[in-house]
Parts: sequence; C-alpha cells; structure tokens
Amino acid sequence: MARYRISGAVMTHPKRLPAARRLAESAPPGALRVVMDPDPAGRPSVLRTALAAWSSVEEGATHQLVVQDDMILSDSFFERARAAVEEMPDAALALFALWDSRNGAAVRLGAMAGARWVGAVNEYFPCVAIILPRRVAAGFVAYGRQRLDAWPDDILMYQYLRANRIPGYVSVPSFAEHEDHGSISGNAFRGPRRSVCFLPGDRPGNEGARLEGLRVVPFFKHGVAQCTVRVDGPGPERWLHLECEDYLEGSGIRVDSLKSANLGLTEAADPEAVRGTWLTAFTMGFVHRREGRGTDLSQTPALAESLATIGPGGVSHTQGEERIAEIREGLAKIARAGVEAGLEAGGRPAAARTPRRSTARDIGLIGGATPLGEQVGRGLADRGHRVAAAPSAGQAPVGLDALIDLRPLTAEHGDGLGPRAVVRLLDRAGGTVRTTSVLHTGDLYGPGCSAGPPIGRMVWSALRSHPVIVTDPPGGALRPLHTADLIGALAAVLGTPPPSGPLFLPDPEPIGRAEMAERVRSAVRPVPVETVPAPSGPSAPPRPDAGPSAPSAPEPVMDPVRPSGWKPAVDLHHGLHTYAQWLAYEGIRYESE
Repeated sequence: MARYRISGAVMTHPKRLPAARRLAESAPPGALRVVMDPDPAGRPSVLRTALAAWSSVEEGATHQLVVQDDMILSDSFFERARAAVEEMPDAALALFALWDSRNGAAVRLGAMAGARWVGAVNEYFPCVAIILPRRVAAGFVAYGRQRLDAWPDDILMYQYLRANRIPGYVSVPSFAEHEDHGSISGNAFRGPRRSVCFLPGDRPGNEGARLEGLRVVPFFKHGVAQCTVRVDGPGPERWLHLECEDYLEGSGIRVDSLKSANLGLTEAADPEAVRGTWLTAFTMGFVHRREGRGTDLSQTPALAESLATIGPGGVSHTQGEERIAEIREGLAKIARAGVEAGLEAGGRPAAARTPRRSTARDIGLIGGATPLGEQVGRGLADRGHRVAAAPSAGQAPVGLDALIDLRPLTAEHGDGLGPRAVVRLLDRAGGTVRTTSVLHTGDLYGPGCSAGPPIGRMVWSALRSHPVIVTDPPGGALRPLHTADLIGALAAVLGTPPPSGPLFLPDPEPIGRAEMAERVRSAVRPVPVETVPAPSGPSAPPRPDAGPSAPSAPEPVMDPVRPSGWKPAVDLHHGLHTYAQWLAYEGIRYESE
C-alpha cells in the first residue's frame, strides 16, 4: 500500500466552469474535483479561490494537488506526481514554470545537469499546478486568510514557504502546459505564457535526481538578459538582481568581444531577441561549467526544449503567438550555440579571460550593509573595483583610493536638495581627502531601494493590484534614476577626475506624477489610477503619493553637470519592472505589509 495519497482540485470561476469540468474529466476518476470561487461576483481574486481549493483536501489524503482550470496535463502527470511525492514527501512541488521566469531558468540549468527537479529560487512560487503536504496546505490557508488583500497567491506562497523553511522544488520538465485562453486575474497583459519545457509524453523515472544550491540563475525577460545572484556571507538568504552583461564583465568576460557566426543563423528575429538569447545562453553555459557541473550537453528532449524557449520567453511581452512561432527555430540555434560558447569560456582560467579596461580602485563603502549597499557594492566589483565595508566617513584608512558614503541616500533632507551619494577621492598613502564629489540622485528607484519614496509607493500598490494614488494638485515632479545608473555614475567618478561642484544625475526633464502612475501601470500591472484631493493645512497628513521623505530633487537643472562620459541609460519601463521584481521577491522583507 502506498504511504501517501494525493487528493486534487481544479480551481475555477463560473466564467470558466466548462474548461474546469473538461480538465477534471480528463483525469483518472476521482483524481480532480472542481472547486469554485466562493465569491464569484466579488473583486477578482485568485487567492480567494486558491484558499478554497487548498481547504478541500480529502479525508485520509496526505497531500493536496491544486491545478488551475486553463492547464493541459502531460500523459504521465499523475504517475510522476505520485513518484515525486514518494521521493520528496515534505516539500512543495511546482509542476510548471514560465519560460521567462527565474524558476524557469533554474529548470534549464536542471535540464543541463540531467536533474528531474530543481530547487526553487527567489521568485514567486509557481502555483498554476502545485502539490503541498496536507499540513503545509493547512498552514498556507491560515496564512493567506490573514492577507487576502496583500499579494497574489504565488507571491504569498513564496513568502510562506520561505518563512517556514519548507523546501520547494520545480519539475524538469513541466507536468503541464498553459492554454492561455484569457486571464481572470488580469495577467493577459504579459503576453503568451508558456512553460519553460513541456513534454507531454515524458515518462516517470529517476524523480530523486535533484539540482539544488543554485547561486547564479540567468534568465531572458522583457528583452533583457538578466541574472539573479545569491549573496555570499552571513545572514538570511538574499539575492541581487544583475544584468548578464555586468555579471560576465565582473567574471572577466568582455561582452563586446564575444563573436559568433551563429548570430547570423536567423533572419526572422530582431537584434534584441538575438542578443538577449545569446547572452542568456552564454551565461548559462559559463555558470554551469564554472560551478563544476560538467561539460556534457547531451541533446536530451528536456534540454532541447528548455533551450528553445529562452528567446520566445524573453520577447513574449511584445510578440504574439504567430511571430514567436516564426522566430523560435532560429533562436533555438542561437541558444544552443551560446551555451556551447559559454561552456568553453567557463573552462578557461580566470587569468586567460579578457581583462577589464578600467583601472581597479580600492574603495571603502559606507552604508554597504544595506540592500542598496549590497547592490552598489556588487555593481562596482563587477566593474573591476575592490570594495570593502567602511564603518564611517571619519579617519580614512590608509591604502584606499576612495570612500563612498551611501547614507545620505536614505537620510531625511531638510535642505531640499534630496538624496545624494558622496564620493571622497583619497590620497592613497595618507588617507587624506583630495576631492569630494556630491552626486544628487533625484528619485532613486530599482533593486535595493525601499518602497517608501513616491515611485516606490506607486510600484508597491500596483504589485498588490491596488490602485495607484495621485493627488490633485499633484506633488512635485519626479526625476527617476535607476540603481544601475547610480552604479555607472559612481564608477565614472572613480575612473576620471570629476568636475568641480555638485553632480546632477537624473535627466533634467521631469516626469509628472500622473504620468509616472501611467508608466507604473504599463510596467508592473494595469491597475486603476485614482486621483484624490491633496490635503492642506498644517495638520494635514502626508500625501498618499509623497512618501516619507522631503523633496527628492533640486529644482529643474537645465544643463546638469555629470561625470565625464556618463549619462543615464536604463529605460524607465524596464527599470520599473526590475524594481517591482526586487520589491516582490526581496524588498518585501524590509517593508510593512
């Protein structure tokens, strides 16, 4: 007799009841029951229905399976599910991952290593097809009922599993595929949502083969090759958000020196798709080899399919099904070539890799033990500098080239000049200050930044499907500067003698708060924008869109003085997207619910 028994539910809404019934009827008799949204006329909420589904576990069942109504199940879905539960009875098991997600990227690394399951990484935990132990399901129901208006169910699941140290794994390949016939929960704006690797004929076996402890996970999303990197050192597990190009440069790989005839294999894809696919795949191969997982690229079906979805997933936010079908084959060749080149590069000694062009500096970073400080420190290290924590801006240690003080970026500002970073270039021999540069950042946003300032509050609201609030009359205009652009500016100051006087980093053309709200809707989630009257009077509470800080930028500067050769480069749409991801997966631990 089996030690474990799985009961199952298809969660649905009355609008999709026929699809839910078809899915339940396609399963073995009694394997799936339809569970309806308990308040179908209320505000759309996947979480509300999910909690009902998790509460429907049958008497005597040790595990609960929940599947959303728009999924296609593999031929061996229930066989693999039973085998996986036998191998990992105490774990949360995600049976699907999206092609542009971080967990999907982890699946690709798992396929390269010949694994059947891979440890989930810092992202929402995929919930469209998922198995939980009975006690974990009950705990999540209690947890979710206290947070019905807080977050989507998959982000809450990630928070719950992490807070309770419940292991989570993602299947290689996926057990199910997304039919993508509309979205009750408002996700249709994201474009086609497909599995990273769906093989309907995949057979059960070797379910104990797992890949865990991933440290670098490259993924292609929103047209940009990115990676999430686990922070070394003490404290809770945390991850940094980087672009593949910066990660590779920090590893001694000059991206602009990467050449391949394979980049011309397809004429159907645009340069963005080709470059992003190539860089992501190259980084995958490089990381795989560098972390000692071998060089074998046996063309298994799981590996072939997971590589073929890198490019389509990375451009799915702007491309439809027909266009993706046209470019898929060409991008699959690009991905395969990129992985092979990355494997070769990962096997070369570090000394044989292309050296960086910039001169390395020894930097003391004040305020480095913060989320922003970790992001800045890693960014400067990837540009070739040696970064160490510095306790204060007092007596500078001998042997440093510069001190960077990030504390004024988060301090209250009574002078109206707003947040700024301070760079002190030092006399290396004596530690005395040669030059001090003050870098005014305007409205800093991006990975490492809190949700308190105006842009953060807008993103925080959109993430939770709450309306973005602006006032009438609005507060002061915003001058956004992304974390990556701040890092670039700091590197520029370290590399060339800075001009005298303060440096103003954001673009001089401000963005009104109403326009910023629309930009957030486009980049994060298309929630409503609500305009409310601005309170007045000495006892009026802070404006909903103002945040806790004093004015965040100086008055308009028509001709800003900037570090030599530097200007902001991060596109606002992509920057807001990276900010939202960081807040949802990492920053949430530092914010109040």
